[in-house]
Amino acid sequence: MMLATMTGNVHIGLAFAGASIGDGIATVGLLIALARNPGMSGRLLTWFFVGIGLIEAWAVIGWLVVSKTGL
Repeated sequence: MMLATMTGNVHIGLAFAGASIGDGIATVGLLIALARNPGMSGRLLTWFFVGIGLIEAWAVIGWLVVSKTGL
């Protein structure tokens, strides 16, 4: 039982680590795009926040799947 709990926790940690890496890559892309064309900041920020929300949502979905199925 303890090993299954540890494995589930590792899966959850990996899901959130992946989301953190995705957030960092998206932020770098936003900063590069803003440096090249500052006039697009409104549209870029809108799509940035949509993308960040989707990245975080997939991490939370992964957390829910692991916690409900007991993987």
